Amino acid sequence: MHPVVIVGGGIAGLSTAFELHRRQQPFVLLEAGARAGGVILSEQIDGYTVDGGPDALLVQKPDGVELCRELGLGDRLIPTRLPRVAFIQRGGVLHPLPAASVLGIPTRIGPFVRTRLFSVAGKLRMGAELFVPRRPETDDSDESVGAFMTRRFGAEAATYLAEPLLAGIHAGDVDRLSVRALFPRFTDAERQHGSLLRAFRRQSFQATQAAPDGAFRSLPGGLSEMVNALVAALPPGSIRLNTPVTRVTRQTNAPNPSNSQNPVNPVDPVFQVETAAGETLDARSVVLSAPAFVAADILRDADKDLSRLCGEIPYASSATIAMAFPRTAIRHPLNGSGFVVPRVEATGILAVSWLSSKWAHRAPEGRTLLRVFVGGARDPLALEQSDSVLTTRALAAIQPLLGIAGAPLLTRVYRWQRASAQHEVGHLARMRAIEQSLQVHPGLFVTGSGFRGVGIPDCIADGRLTANNVFHFLTGTVRSVPGRHS
Repeated sequence: MHPVVIVGGGIAGLSTAFELHRRQQPFVLLEAGARAGGVILSEQIDGYTVDGGPDALLVQKPDGVELCRELGLGDRLIPTRLPRVAFIQRGGVLHPLPAASVLGIPTRIGPFVRTRLFSVAGKLRMGAELFVPRRPETDDSDESVGAFMTRRFGAEAATYLAEPLLAGIHAGDVDRLSVRALFPRFTDAERQHGSLLRAFRRQSFQATQAAPDGAFRSLPGGLSEMVNALVAALPPGSIRLNTPVTRVTRQTNAPNPSNSQNPVNPVDPVFQVETAAGETLDARSVVLSAPAFVAADILRDADKDLSRLCGEIPYASSATIAMAFPRTAIRHPLNGSGFVVPRVEATGILAVSWLSSKWAHRAPEGRTLLRVFVGGARDPLALEQSDSVLTTRALAAIQPLLGIAGAPLLTRVYRWQRASAQHEVGHLARMRAIEQSLQVHPGLFVTGSGFRGVGIPDCIADGRLTANNVFHFLTGTVRSVPGRHS
């Protein structure tokens, strides 16, 4: 009998395992795939370091950076290269995001006035955000990212900032994603200060002082360094790869935990975890750190309502296409980190990251490494195309913008099927219902990007909090309360 079984070896599951091990709590982690790490995948190819999935840790959310330090990787953390400029495509031209922006929201007047990204009318409407009344305190309804940005900054800001930048981070639909679930800083700023411009002007100075080397960090070998260090830090044999879980049920002969006259004996196994190979593991506690739709299938016989709630969380699919070129084959100076593409540009891509300009030592001398993003909620059928079609589409979109001559020296396509959780309007209410359903299953926990946090630092924080709650459950002490990540 296992004290804890963790289902899913992405960053949330690994973080749960790490925290349990730190608390000297035995566990076994079952991962369906051939490797741990989930969407974090770095490869070394012919002198290039390619991140097929996420490539950065956000400093403002310190859990990722702090975990690296605990793993002995603190001295290997590297900042983005200068200049730290991101671009937005408009009318077939790349416009730099105005300096001192916070998620695209300007915090200084000068750069905002000088930018050609927005029309005069658009700038005037965005500046008028200072005078837009805040929502009434009594109105606690959810709102999409697009509706929020349109209400506060106008339609042009929603089209050229919110849609490609804010929704693009999540490969989602700007008119469906929840601002309260994904960008609580925005709603908090409106409630506390009445204006995001006013609030973020103060926060921008504080953020610059706190992180003078930029907002992001990575590792020389890519973020898989962090995954490899996590795996190495866990007890040998505690991670079992190629072990899909098909079902989790409560033992029929176990006491009913909701019956105070017949409490669970802390030494009795409560859950049975069944694998695709036909093995059954008994466990006192189970942590589902798999995607929400996988959790839904696993829970189908344990709790139909909980399974339905998990299954209602949508996911988007996307792909990244890594391409390398001789530096002399690209006319653009590549003076920044890359660019995002609004839907209205209709180029067939979401964004482009200039990896070798963004991070040091990502490509051999005289070479350039780029990465193109396609798919998401904007193009849900993209992954039905072949690698060659996706590569051709990516090249057609970036060649005129960057002045690329010739074919790429290297191409790699990374497909992420249903990998981007979509925290749409109503997600927080659904999470409250999920938490309520979990109350009748003591010892059962969920974590991961489908539930409380989407980015790597959020998943690390939630995984470790979940491990604390598991520990408190097993030891009979007070459980922590899951928090909102901002």
